[in-house]
Amino acid sequence: MTPSDDDYETGHHFHDDDDSSLEAYVWQLLLLINPGDDDTAFQQFAAYRDAVGGTPDDEVDVAQAVGQVADWRSTFHVGAEDTRGLVQALEELAARWNLAIDWNGDTDEDDFHADVDPAELVVTAYDNLAPHGYTLWVRETDDDSLAGWMTLSRDTEAMRELATELGVHLRRGNELG
Repeated sequence: MTPSDDDYETGHHFHDDDDSSLEAYVWQLLLLINPGDDDTAFQQFAAYRDAVGGTPDDEVDVAQAVGQVADWRSTFHVGAEDTRGLVQALEELAARWNLAIDWNGDTDEDDFHADVDPAELVVTAYDNLAPHGYTLWVRETDDDSLAGWMTLSRDTEAMRELATELGVHLRRGNELG
């Protein structure tokens, strides 16, 4: 059974929480991008706290800080045209839940990477993960790079609400293009 098969639905209501601090929101984000893996979320939260130190909340770039502490484990961030890195990163994320992505070609071949657009790869990964109950998210970056994470599909609205609270501009992988 995968976490997405669990009938227990945790209600995420970020406006009603007693603790609406930035750290509380970041903790919720880490729980969402590490479904069923509280230990990893806790490790990343401790690393996040170390990374931001005493930085005032309004000066913290949450997406960058979370990406820094969770990269290649729970998040990805690759260059705009780095299709090999993108494939590797997305496969790594999917492998956490024993999922494989069918890229519709041999990703070890140069011809595959010469003929594919990074946005196509994200959409392909999204389409492969969705039937298993996972949503691939892409977040806005300051450059042309690609960055994002995965959550359980049942947490889509919670992720949208939380991203708004954190000022992180997200869209689902199938909306990239």
